[in-house]
Amino acid sequence: VNGKSVLCVPIADGDSAQDVCDFNWDDYLEETETVSVPHHAFKHVDQGLQTGLTPGMKLEVCVRSEAESPYWVANIITTCGQLLLLRYEGYQDDRRADFWCDIMTADLHPLGWSRQHGKPMRAPEGVREKHSDWEALLEKALAEESSAPANLLELRGRDPVELLCAGCYVELQDGLDPGLAWAAEVEENVGGRLKLRLVGTEGLPDTPATLWLFYLHPRLHPPGWAKEHGCTLRPPSDLLALRTEEEWEEVRQKITDLPQDEALTAEFSKDQPIIAAHCFKKGMKLEAVDPTAPISIKPATVTKVLNEQYFLVTMDDLCGIEESEGAERSFLCHRDSPGIFPAQWSLKNGLPLSPPPGYQGPDFDWADYLKQCEAEAAPQHCFPTDQCEHSFKEAMKLEAVNPLSPENIHVATVTKVKGQYIWLSLEGLKQPMPEVIVHVDSLDIFPVSWCETNGYPLVYPIKPSGIQHYLNSQGQGNGKYCCPKIYFNHRCFSGPYLNKGRIAELPQFIGPGNCVLVLKEVLTLLINSAYKPSRVLRELQLDQESRWQGHGETLKAKYKGKSYRATVEIVRTADRVADFCRKTCIKLECCPNLFGPRMVLERCSENCSVLTKTKYTYYYGKKKSKRVGRPPGGHSNLEGGVKRRGRRRKRRKQLFVHKKRRSSASVDNTPAGSPQGSGEEEDLDEDDSLSEDSGSELQDDLQDDSEQSVGKSQPTTPSPSPPATPRPSRRRRKPCSPSISDDENHPPSPKVMKTEPPQKLCLDTSPLEWSVTDVVRFIRTTDCAPLARIFLDQEIDGQALLLLNLPTVQECMDLKLGPAIKLCHHIERVKLAFYQQFAT
Repeated sequence: VNGKSVLCVPIADGDSAQDVCDFNWDDYLEETETVSVPHHAFKHVDQGLQTGLTPGMKLEVCVRSEAESPYWVANIITTCGQLLLLRYEGYQDDRRADFWCDIMTADLHPLGWSRQHGKPMRAPEGVREKHSDWEALLEKALAEESSAPANLLELRGRDPVELLCAGCYVELQDGLDPGLAWAAEVEENVGGRLKLRLVGTEGLPDTPATLWLFYLHPRLHPPGWAKEHGCTLRPPSDLLALRTEEEWEEVRQKITDLPQDEALTAEFSKDQPIIAAHCFKKGMKLEAVDPTAPISIKPATVTKVLNEQYFLVTMDDLCGIEESEGAERSFLCHRDSPGIFPAQWSLKNGLPLSPPPGYQGPDFDWADYLKQCEAEAAPQHCFPTDQCEHSFKEAMKLEAVNPLSPENIHVATVTKVKGQYIWLSLEGLKQPMPEVIVHVDSLDIFPVSWCETNGYPLVYPIKPSGIQHYLNSQGQGNGKYCCPKIYFNHRCFSGPYLNKGRIAELPQFIGPGNCVLVLKEVLTLLINSAYKPSRVLRELQLDQESRWQGHGETLKAKYKGKSYRATVEIVRTADRVADFCRKTCIKLECCPNLFGPRMVLERCSENCSVLTKTKYTYYYGKKKSKRVGRPPGGHSNLEGGVKRRGRRRKRRKQLFVHKKRRSSASVDNTPAGSPQGSGEEEDLDEDDSLSEDSGSELQDDLQDDSEQSVGKSQPTTPSPSPPATPRPSRRRRKPCSPSISDDENHPPSPKVMKTEPPQKLCLDTSPLEWSVTDVVRFIRTTDCAPLARIFLDQEIDGQALLLLNLPTVQECMDLKLGPAIKLCHHIERVKLAFYQQFAT
């Protein structure tokens, strides 16, 4: 959240949680040199975000500008979240009178509503000028079958996923008999993926009564569906013995009395696929993927034809098992069901076919098998034509449900593609598992970052600590160059740069082993445990004057999608290790015992638990005005993703007081166009680890580039009013005396930053008239100023700005969730101001 990857707890096969750490998809894709499956390949995810109101639909809207506020028919031209761009009926292709309205507040109704409620209908003045016989125009529009559904207008812009909240009920069609159904309660809704508990199983011992299904699953229906379609309400067979028939009858009556939600019913019935008639016959043989363990393709048999739409398929087993046990390996199918293939399909596609249990012979042969079973193969025309257009390719990454433990979603890799089917390798498994076979339209696969977006734990690949294994294998070796164990004492004060929670997740110690290797691993772990790894790397980088006469090692850091590297000096001999660790801690303004060769058991010798961050900054902070890591000569040892251009650099302040940000409503009172602070004053607050580093060198460079680009062409239309836009607070750290000879009983205390509530956005001109330059100027007045370059490169003008929403911003601008949400907040403010000032 807030621009940072969610803390993912990897859980595999029901085991306990593995080591907890941050998993970042961007870093993982870069390290593995792979790409993700495009977001548009997951149709079910996109469908869950749609409100259902689409261009071309008609509705009735109140015409406020007319006397008596009559109603008139309007056409939906564009949808943008809860905003609709409407055009009155009668304007045809004339867009001059188009207007935006907010579905949450506008007076909107389906066609025919005004007459049903005795409301007047009258064309607006512009329509009357174009059509003298506007009454005939009205009758023609009302006769068309293109009305926006009443239930969608009642939802007021909510997407389908929001309808299925925890506590509501659905009906679940039986997995073996389509004529049976039972009710289930939604316990959890994760982005449309529902955790369901069958009604009547509350308080029972451990039962298979909980399951996970995506809300678009064909077995899910709204309450009352079974009665309407003539299905019998009966609990699944494996639950019948848990209660008496009288108890189940009582539960059945409760299900019958459940209230029906018209909006939910309409949503479930929308876009339901038509099930075509099949031509399968009992006894036909085919190939199938077992849905309970989709890891191989095996022979199967049509064991029962239920009706012209449905039939049962059972996985073959020649071991002579009981019929009741065979039912567990049966599953309901229709003609277009995924996972069933004609005989010889595997052979034609170069895939192995697993023989059924009990099959005798070294190699499986369909001709011999059919003769042995005295059966016929289902002909090719029983199966649908294979459609091969999709976006999945080998080596692409995605997130996928583990079919053996559906509560777990894993990082997955596409290892093979055959027609409409893909083979997935699931990462993070404690026990090896064969590749999973899924259809490209499966409801159990999701785009990368889906778990992060929906706040659900993702099982990610755990990297073996190869460096630790190597270090431990070195033993003591040569005593002079052998580093002792370096302990991470997470109870000690972590300072303003390091995240205490991440420090606590580090191993208890590193080493023993070669000094350079051990200390390099220690510093790498510390950098990755920082709020801003690039800043810690800058603090550690080698000065021009070598302090230790040690070994120069290149260390790397990643922050906000940018890669940094710097040369850091590391001591080579064991006698210098303790002093090196202590002085490195002091440089990072943390407790001198935070890491080092001595393990802190209960009480730290520095008594750091009673010292505040301000006091630590005072006692152990840097006392020199020299710029850290910027040796004379004009170039930095720290390399970032953006090369720096020559510009004046301000002297670094000598001592800082770190203040926590308590409110995101702080605004900068600096006038628009004034300098945004020196390039050296960075926010290092513990609460600010996910905020935009508006004072960093990288951001300043991007801002300079943006200023140069925007300055080339001044807009001819008035720009939006910058002072009306809230801007991020610049929490500058107060400089103190470089000397520590002041009264130690009175260390400097931080000032309290006054905060102001965000001001209401007031626009001078309509965003529909904004040029690209106007949009860039507006973005630069917000706390998303570093993103202005994207708007400039993609030539986003005012009209395009009003069409942006969260999915579009994430996909087209390639932003993480946090920055995307922050940016969309400002876009929504523009939309609201536009609607209030110009669209009414």
